[in-house]
Amino acid sequence: MTLRIGNASGFYGDRFDAMREMLTGGELDVLTGDYLAELTMLILGRDRLKDPGAGYARTFLRQLEECLGLARERGVRIVANAGGLNPAGLASRIRELADRIGLPVRVAHVEGDDLTPLHPGSLAAHAYLGGFGIATCLREGADVVVTGRVTDAALVTGPAAAHFGWGPTDYDRLAGAVVAGHVLECGTQATGGNYSFFQEGDVRRPGFPLAELHEDGTAVITKPPGTGGFVDVGTVTAQLLYETQGARYAGPDVTARLDTVRLTQDGPDRVRISGVRGEAPPPTLKVGLNRLGGFRNEVAFVLTGLDIEAKAALVREQMEPALAKAAEVRWDLVRTDRPDAGTEEAASALLRLVVRDANQEIVGRALSGAAVELALASYPGFHVLAPPGKGSPYGVFEDVYVPHGAVDHVAVLHDGRRLPVAPAQETAVLDDPPTPPLPEPLLEGPTRRAPLGLIAGARSGDKGGNANIGVWARTDEAWRWLAHTLTVDRLRELLPETAELPVNRHDLPQLRALNFVVEGILGEGVAAQHRFDPQAKALGEWLRSRHLDIPEALL
Repeated sequence: MTLRIGNASGFYGDRFDAMREMLTGGELDVLTGDYLAELTMLILGRDRLKDPGAGYARTFLRQLEECLGLARERGVRIVANAGGLNPAGLASRIRELADRIGLPVRVAHVEGDDLTPLHPGSLAAHAYLGGFGIATCLREGADVVVTGRVTDAALVTGPAAAHFGWGPTDYDRLAGAVVAGHVLECGTQATGGNYSFFQEGDVRRPGFPLAELHEDGTAVITKPPGTGGFVDVGTVTAQLLYETQGARYAGPDVTARLDTVRLTQDGPDRVRISGVRGEAPPPTLKVGLNRLGGFRNEVAFVLTGLDIEAKAALVREQMEPALAKAAEVRWDLVRTDRPDAGTEEAASALLRLVVRDANQEIVGRALSGAAVELALASYPGFHVLAPPGKGSPYGVFEDVYVPHGAVDHVAVLHDGRRLPVAPAQETAVLDDPPTPPLPEPLLEGPTRRAPLGLIAGARSGDKGGNANIGVWARTDEAWRWLAHTLTVDRLRELLPETAELPVNRHDLPQLRALNFVVEGILGEGVAAQHRFDPQAKALGEWLRSRHLDIPEALL
């Protein structure tokens, strides 16, 4: 008995017509949508400040206006975390929509994640719930289930638990569904989007992924026939490594052992996931706290031609009086200029100034006035990419942990009944498993200086202020070299921004992969815009572009 679960959204703002594509793209039992991220919760929190009835993903409701009848006609159930900060409000709007278009649709929602009242000063504080609230709603006949902050994988574990009758201690089965859910959650990243070897397929418009789940927890990742992109062991490996840390991938329902995952090509655009082992979840739930951190402004000064360093020093000195009261000032000189360049842009560097403070005036008018006044009184060729504005609010993300019992996890059914969802009864403290043995190193031979990316893929992402970089080899021989070569010290050499930061390496031999966690590189999280690439999306591609002495036998 197979359960076919598709995905139609990887983030709030993803391709609008994906829901219709998936509903018309072939056989499907459940359609999920992931709309939430750390930054999204902050955005929804600010929406709710303006309108207490807001706080959910409006695009999801608009998608349902087009597709609810289609889903009902085809017998496809819809499960989405689009409820954000207000799942009850979204469920009510969906019922109004169903009544307006005359559809007998049973809408349920999941509550209990909102802990904002317990965290004064936070804009939004939400626990990451598991999938058993979703499962309860589906077992009671819901056609549409909307949630607030659940784990991304819960959108798959919930329907799977309901369909197959899994209980809270079916850890291996639940772990298999967690891995499948993690692959699906970011939509087209599993079908060739954002993929290191994107040129191996047509990724101009990748199709959205789906998983064929089985009762034993195994799954096949594929996509609807005729859609773009491609699914192979590499695309699934890349997404599996995305935003993970160690070999133990913890969640509220189960801890999945990523070091047990086996991926095999099961035919064109089909990858089988098997062998996943699960363990009891940790004794606490993660709670994401979002708060407003203050105000932020930035200016990018363009420095062209000769004497770049001297020009940068001049403007920094001229701006210094206006920045004296700011809580945080950061200058970055980005040397994109080339000597004897054929275009003005290629002859130019950028001097980026970022200022933060609790007082909007300090980062707003005081900063912008000082920068504009230099227009005729600074270095030759003075101009900026864009005039500075008034300063905009920025957010800060952090995570704390609470016991399972601190959360009132409730399934609210279409008929108004409220069914409590029991917390995990068995838990286990989360420890790193023993480091697995490394493969035998390659025999020494001639080498050539070349980019790492010729033999390895990478994908990187953010978790609060930390970033992860998953790196995998494409062959057993390349893995033997990578496992011994890409140490923590070597990573710090290749990525100097990480040199002074804590870096942890986790080995995943069955995936021929290494996962590095760089602590603090993103400051206080994506909403704080701490660095040039605030979500570390391209950190892995930077690593792939760095040159090492690679054995010629691998090239």
